[in-house]
Amino acid sequence: MATIIPFRGIRYNAAKVDINKVVTPPYDVIDAASQEHFYDINPYNVIRLELGKTVPEDNDTNNRYTRAAQYLKKWLASGVLAHDEKPSVYLYEQEFEARGEKKVRSGFIAGVQANDYSKGEVLPHEETLPKHKADRLNLMKATLANFSPIFGLYADPQHVIEKALDAAKGGQPDIEVTDSQGVINRLWVISDEETLRKVTGQMAGSKIFIADGHHRYETAVSFGREMAAQGQSGYEYLMVCLVNLYNEGLVVFPTHRVVNNVKNLDAAKLLRELSADFIVEEMPKDISLNSFTDKLEKKGRDSHCFGLYTKNEGFSLLSLKDENMLDSLHLEGRSAAWRRLDVSILHTLILEKLLGIGSRQRADESNLQYVKDEETAKQSVDKGTAQMVFFMNSTKVEEVTDIATGGEKMPQKSTFFFPKVITGMVMNDYEK
Repeated sequence: MATIIPFRGIRYNAAKVDINKVVTPPYDVIDAASQEHFYDINPYNVIRLELGKTVPEDNDTNNRYTRAAQYLKKWLASGVLAHDEKPSVYLYEQEFEARGEKKVRSGFIAGVQANDYSKGEVLPHEETLPKHKADRLNLMKATLANFSPIFGLYADPQHVIEKALDAAKGGQPDIEVTDSQGVINRLWVISDEETLRKVTGQMAGSKIFIADGHHRYETAVSFGREMAAQGQSGYEYLMVCLVNLYNEGLVVFPTHRVVNNVKNLDAAKLLRELSADFIVEEMPKDISLNSFTDKLEKKGRDSHCFGLYTKNEGFSLLSLKDENMLDSLHLEGRSAAWRRLDVSILHTLILEKLLGIGSRQRADESNLQYVKDEETAKQSVDKGTAQMVFFMNSTKVEEVTDIATGGEKMPQKSTFFFPKVITGMVMNDYEK
């Protein structure tokens, strides 16, 4: 089972910097404009550590990774950053709004031993799109640190860990930050030895499911191996934010599929072809996007249902006629649970069968884009930059754990856990 440890985190000194101006979202959602923004708002922003700029003059001895290491050393020496005195875990609370409802999600940040998935201690839940892992590995090797926690899930139906951490946190948080998405992030440093024993002991019997950060986890496995080969121990741990599957604030949003560049696409013909496997309900032309997504959500509670939007045909609901037909599909090695995922049904019966969008096109995004915001997805069709949108319902958390426990992976972009875990609240120094 998973091994977790407390660690002496690095945190910003609130007496020297405005914490609100030094945190960022995860590196993989920061574009060039956002990178520039974070560079500009504060000279100590964590962007310089996590996602530094590249310049034409970069070489083997002066580059974004070596500069990150220099910044880290300099900021620690000047007191802008400081190590906590004792090994700790970090109670992390996020207050946010989801679909008009106030939510609070709580978890804790700790070190997790990064071992191969084959050991069954930490499990991936979905396929990942091809990305280069060299960037993250180079950063870890240069700085001997990791600056952003990945996001993991564990099962604790009795809320033993949450109750222990809540009892130990005391009063006001050690850090409170409102991020660029309007999410209020709070952090408490928990170093009480009895609480740490309770938390680590409870987690010793748990598996961890990666919710977000598969690439960083796999990079950490490689980093730990490289360091072990050099005779260096203690580098096999990765900073992870762990959230209970039974936490009331755990929210999963869907990621919608925006279709483009499909030759000779005829929306009216597609609707006729869809009627072979789906009940097609065409919506009134004047229905609003919000009303449509409400109908989609309600319909999806007891059936496999998708939304389709095209410029000429408008909105339609697509409900699978017969779930049992999924067992007759030629999907070798796929379990009944995998076959019944909404994303699997969409990819198999619609994208592949009717539109010719296979695994390669889904991976390289030549015919498909993954969009989280419903209005953005619809506007791409209205503006003519896309041909159609398939609107999805959210994947259920129990589907995530069932698939991962069974040793399978969901299709890519099956889940969107909201909100993201931000970077800069606490960092991990492998040297400590």
